[in-house]
Amino acid sequence: METQKFSYDNSIVRAFLYATIVFGIIGFLFGLTAALMLFYPELPEFLFGTDDTTINSLASGNIQGLINTHGAFGFGRIRMLHTSTVIFAFVCNIVYTGIYYSLQRLLKARMYSDTLSWLHFWTWQIMIVAVFITFFMGINTSKEYAEHEWPIDILIAFSWIIFGINMFLTIAKRRVRHLYVAIWFYIGTWIAVAMLHIFNNLEVPLSFTGWKSYSVYAGVKDAIVQWWYGHNAVAFVLTTPVLGLMYYFLPKAADRPVFSYKLSIIHFWSLIFVYIWAGPHHLQYTSLPAWAQAVGTGFSIMLIAPSWGGMLNGLLTLRGAWDKVRENPILKFFVVAVTCYGMATFEGPLLATKNINKIGHFTDWVIGHVHLGALGWNGFMAFGVIYYLVPILWRTKIWSVKLANWHFWLGTLGIIFYAVPMYISGFTQGLMWKQFNPDGTLVWKNWLDTVSAIIPFFWARFAGGLFYLSGAILMVINVYKTAKAGSFQKEVPAEAPALANISNQRKEGEGTHLWLERMPVLLGILSFLTISIGSSVEIIPTLSLKKSVPTISAVKPYSPLELEGRDLYIREGCNACHSQMVRPFRDEIVRFNGKNGQYSKAGEFVYDRPFLWGSKRTGPDLHREGGKNPSSWHYKHMYNPRSTSAGSIMPRYPWLIANNLDRSKMVDKMKLMKNSFDVPYTKAEIDSADKWADNQAAKIVKDIFSEAADLKEEYAKRPDVKLEKKEIVALISYLQRLGTDIKTTEIKTASNN
Repeated sequence: METQKFSYDNSIVRAFLYATIVFGIIGFLFGLTAALMLFYPELPEFLFGTDDTTINSLASGNIQGLINTHGAFGFGRIRMLHTSTVIFAFVCNIVYTGIYYSLQRLLKARMYSDTLSWLHFWTWQIMIVAVFITFFMGINTSKEYAEHEWPIDILIAFSWIIFGINMFLTIAKRRVRHLYVAIWFYIGTWIAVAMLHIFNNLEVPLSFTGWKSYSVYAGVKDAIVQWWYGHNAVAFVLTTPVLGLMYYFLPKAADRPVFSYKLSIIHFWSLIFVYIWAGPHHLQYTSLPAWAQAVGTGFSIMLIAPSWGGMLNGLLTLRGAWDKVRENPILKFFVVAVTCYGMATFEGPLLATKNINKIGHFTDWVIGHVHLGALGWNGFMAFGVIYYLVPILWRTKIWSVKLANWHFWLGTLGIIFYAVPMYISGFTQGLMWKQFNPDGTLVWKNWLDTVSAIIPFFWARFAGGLFYLSGAILMVINVYKTAKAGSFQKEVPAEAPALANISNQRKEGEGTHLWLERMPVLLGILSFLTISIGSSVEIIPTLSLKKSVPTISAVKPYSPLELEGRDLYIREGCNACHSQMVRPFRDEIVRFNGKNGQYSKAGEFVYDRPFLWGSKRTGPDLHREGGKNPSSWHYKHMYNPRSTSAGSIMPRYPWLIANNLDRSKMVDKMKLMKNSFDVPYTKAEIDSADKWADNQAAKIVKDIFSEAADLKEEYAKRPDVKLEKKEIVALISYLQRLGTDIKTTEIKTASNN
């Protein structure tokens, strides 16, 4: 058979590798900044200015500099920037690096189109830059791991489709008949992410010339779709493609074959089938239907088996090669990465069980769990792949093995110093929140007592982040020196015989899966069906059955001013620290009861687009906040939280008091809610929206001035400044509305009116 000559494209691999390193450092810096702000909330004041004489500042000594930032460096926005950068910029770029390198060599074929490769690269990097700009500006949807607004969602989908076309057409022109296990994971990843991204991000733009949009799902329905996406973003962005990299790069670095072909088959099919069902375990004890919670728990526990099967397949590949681990930093990174994968995938199902979830959910335990996976599994796999590829791409040896080992140990210390304090912090929080005195009162009535107790663990986490970042900086130096010493080869010549045409029928004695491995279209279809089963069973009933979300007659749509206030809440990323979900626990009802001692009901969220249940409580739950504190308290709390709550770690929001509320789209928002989502606004309400908002704002300002003489005097000195027009009033209107629709112990639903 004639041998064909061709070349591998290394330039696209190099581009994604550079992007991985640059955005990795940026993502770590965002994370370190967020960690610092949790015990030093005055950081923005230190950088931009403050009127607090107890705080040193680099600025001129007044708060105008902070006001002028318009919240760009607020904790909520920094946290979104951190998670999106790590997921979409760091992990996705290393996945693309590994796929573009390994796919060509596994298929013995150049990528189908260099143009598509570069179109994919640049659209993805433009998307990341657009995310930075919009998140700093407060343009976001608040949906965890999917905070991007609709134009960026479209760009992500476009870039992902370009990547998929290029990958599948490369598979079609391959010179190797059977697809290696890593490629199964690449195919499954592409199919799942396309489905997850499209369905979770269905939204209606307020206009096609602006950024604002609203989710097509509301309340409970939005929650289940979001965590179907959110959990499986972890599954199919942070796990399955990285497993594909593991199956290629770990055997290559160890110079050993994969331990078990059969275990690879079981690992792949069972993982993509089981993983997709587990999303509801993020919503235990919430207003989600009980059957969905139970399904999430059951499949989460089952997830241990395929996850550990993959972990063992990776570690046992090193049988007979453990002596190399002592000398080879690449293998060190891979071993710890796979071990962290095993630990995280054992811990996740434990957190999904109801007995543990009721203590661990909303605490730092979850943060520790997530970062064990992100820093250990994703980060160390990325570092191992980088150290493996750089000497090959630049045709030289790694500049300093000693420096790579230093990186390994600093990174390992970083993981330990990060995860362990977060576990202790989480246990401390969960137990303190639930502790009662013999007389039935809470031991820790003041939320700040539970916050103060964990501050030392925030310090330790910050130290862990410093270790981890220091190691990454050593890697940058090592990569730079290696590249400088070597010679990069853009085109790598290769040759292989063309793939002969044979029948698609199974040969005699050919195993079923071996036959399937030479049928990529059928493999893709079966992967899609496997992934779709769990998605359909969980999502379709919740979205289609009205009785899954009983209507509460007392629940009314938000007023126009409250709707604007809710959008401000989303803009500032308040849901990063505050939940809006009182679970049916005695301690939560006692602690968060406000004037209406009720746990949260599904019917209360029917007008919430998107839902704002949250996943972490740094501050207290807000679902029963309405009427709990006077409006003047909210004003002062937003201006300087430490003036109302000594020891608070909440940042300041003075721009809300300085900025006038933009009401230009208020009526359009009400019309969209009515026309697109059937929200029962009347024509009269829409026509009188401005007057309605004026009256509500005037009432709030009247309350503020009657409650706080100092504020009344302050504004009397500045008659040109109208408090009614400020953003703070809209936000207060929303906060004072929360949880007030239910006013008695009797909950009337549509079925018993």
